[in-house]
Amino acid sequence: MNALLPLPIVLPLLGAALSILVGRSRTAQRIIGIAILAAVTVISVVLLVAVDREGALASQAGGWEAPLGITLVADRLTTIMLTLGSVMLLGVLIFAIGQPGAERNHIGFQSVYLILAAGVSASFLTGDLFNLFVAFEMMLTASYVLLTLGGGREQVRSGMTYVVISLLASALFIAALALIYTATGTVNMADLAGKMDDLPPGLRSAFAVLLVVVFGIKAALFPLFFWLPDSYPTAPSAVTAVFAGLLTKVGVYAILRTQTLFFDEGSRPATLLLVLAGATMLVGVLGAIAQNDVKRILSFHIVSQIGYMIMGLGLFSVAGIAGAIFYIVHHIVVKTTLFLAGGLIEHIGGSSNLRRLGGMVRTAPFVAALFLIPALGLAGIPPLSGFVPKLALIEAGLVDDQHLIVAVSLVVSLLTLYSMVKIWSAVFWNPVTEDPEQETHVVSRLGGPPLMVLPTVALVALGLGVAFGAGPLLDLSGRAAADLLDPTTYITAVLG
Repeated sequence: MNALLPLPIVLPLLGAALSILVGRSRTAQRIIGIAILAAVTVISVVLLVAVDREGALASQAGGWEAPLGITLVADRLTTIMLTLGSVMLLGVLIFAIGQPGAERNHIGFQSVYLILAAGVSASFLTGDLFNLFVAFEMMLTASYVLLTLGGGREQVRSGMTYVVISLLASALFIAALALIYTATGTVNMADLAGKMDDLPPGLRSAFAVLLVVVFGIKAALFPLFFWLPDSYPTAPSAVTAVFAGLLTKVGVYAILRTQTLFFDEGSRPATLLLVLAGATMLVGVLGAIAQNDVKRILSFHIVSQIGYMIMGLGLFSVAGIAGAIFYIVHHIVVKTTLFLAGGLIEHIGGSSNLRRLGGMVRTAPFVAALFLIPALGLAGIPPLSGFVPKLALIEAGLVDDQHLIVAVSLVVSLLTLYSMVKIWSAVFWNPVTEDPEQETHVVSRLGGPPLMVLPTVALVALGLGVAFGAGPLLDLSGRAAADLLDPTTYITAVLG
C-alpha cells in the first residue's frame, strides 16, 4: 500500500508532460486530464480506506530513511483532504471543458491544471517542511498562470496582487524554515515533533505564531486575507471554483498539521487563534454583504468560512478539531459547487453583477435549484451539510466555555443566510434587467452546456451525501482529530 503514496503526485506530472506532447490534439489532452484525475481519485479512496483501517502509512523516497530522506506520509486527515481534492479537481476540469473560455482557448490549460493537481497532492502528502514549501511553489506557480489566463488588463492587475502576496508569503516561509532548521537541525515533521520540545518555551511559542502567519496568508486568515477578494473574481469561473475549494484549504491543512504536531499545550497560541477566527468570520461576512457581484460575495465568504475551521483548531479539543475537519469537508464541496453555479449564472446572464441579472427562476429554474441547495448549506440550514459541523463547533465551544466565539459564529451564520438570500433575490426573483450591450446565451432545459451542468449536479448530490452521511463522516473526523492531538501513529510510521 505504501507504493501508492507517490502516485497522486507523479501521475499528474506525467499527465502534464503528455498533454504538452499531444498539444495539437485538444481531445487527447482532455482524455489524459480526465483519466489521470479519475485514477488519482480512485487511489485516494483506496488510501483513505486503508489508513482508516490500519493506521498511518509512510514512504521513504530512494530508500533514504527519515529524517534524512524525502518522506511521504498519509494519515486520516491527509487522505480525507486528498480524496476531496481529487474529486473537486476532476469535477471542475469537466466543467472547464464544457465552458466557453479558458480551457478551449488556451492549449496549455490542461498541463498547467495537472501541475496544480500535483502541487495540491504533494502539499497534503509531504512529510517535511522543505518539501511542503516546494509543493506550495508548484501549486502557486500553476495558479499564477491559471489566474491570468486569457485575461484583460483588470484580470492581470488582480493576478499581480496575488502573485506579489504569494511571493512575500513564500519568502517568509523559507525564512521560517531556515530559523526552524537552525534551532532544531531538521525539517522532517515527525522529527520536529520531538525536537521542538527541547527548545525554550518562548522560542516554541514564537515559532507557533510565525507558522500561523506564514500559513495564514495562504489560508486568507484575518488580517492577511486582503489579496483574495480582488484576485479570485476576475479569473474564469472554473479556475475560481478550484481555487475557492482547495487552495485556501491547503493553508488551513498546514496550520492544523503544524500546530498539533509541533507544539504542546503550553506553546500553542489558542487564544490568538480564537481571536483571529472570530475576526475572520466577521470581516469576511460583512465584506460579502457589502458586495453586488456574485463572485465577489462568494469570494468574501471563502474568508468568512475559514474562521469556522480555525475556531475548531483554537479549541484544541478532539470535538473542536473534529468539527473543524468536518467543516473543511463540507466547505470544499459546497464552495466549489457555488462557484460552478455562479459560472452557470454568468454564462446564462452574461454577467455576475447583481444589478444586471434577474428572473432566472423562470428562465433557468434548474440552475436556481443548483444554486439554492449549496447556498442554504453554506448558511448551515438543517438538514443540509453545513448544519452538523456548525453544531459540532458550537457544542465544542460551549463545553470549553468559549461563549464569545460561539456567539460570533451564530451571528455570522445569520449574516451568511442574508447574503445568500440577497443573491437569490437579485438573480432569480427580481425582474430581468435589459442591457443591450450584455451578452446572454439561449437557455436549454438543463440551463447550460451539459458538461457545465452535469459536474455541478454531481457536486450538489455530493453535498447532499455529506449531509445524509453526517454521522459516519463526523466519526471519521473524530478519529482524524484524535490522531492529530496524539500523533504517535504518525511519528511511528515515519521514524519507526
